[in-house]
Amino acid sequence: MKTKNVVLAEKTDSVLIQNKTNLSHRILVVEDDSDIRRLNAEVLKISGYEVDTAEDGEAGWKALHDVGYAADSYDLLITDCNMPKLSGLNLVKKLRAERMALPVIIATGTLPKEEFIGHPWLKPAAILLKPYTVDELVGTVREVLRATASTYAQVELLPDWRSQPSANGLRL
Repeated sequence: MKTKNVVLAEKTDSVLIQNKTNLSHRILVVEDDSDIRRLNAEVLKISGYEVDTAEDGEAGWKALHDVGYAADSYDLLITDCNMPKLSGLNLVKKLRAERMALPVIIATGTLPKEEFIGHPWLKPAAILLKPYTVDELVGTVREVLRATASTYAQVELLPDWRSQPSANGLRL
């Protein structure tokens, strides 16, 4: 049993060290459990991310609209699903209703499949089922941010149609 803990600790350290180059990514963690919120924030900060936290969906919504910060200043939202005042799912609904394209990771103990089936536009970029490990958290964040960055890069790198030759070799 002790050997397993050592292996996990070494693996966790390597994941955290590998992610030290993430300083430009800003994450909002919305979680009503203070211990989980604090742990998530600490792990992500150690991994090189800038992290803000909110204690429930309502506070998260305010953070997204805080003066000086806009939702587009965040690269990722990690939210619990079941919270007082405003649930994580309702937070995502509000986010999408305002056409905010912020990627979302839902961290939950219960998967709201019915909501995703009935409202496919609510589907998050990823779901972390509780309890999850530090490695799962950091790995999921890294993958979602990588996928988001490559999606934006592909959109930005699409050539301008005016610079492309037409079928007869002429440019428009």
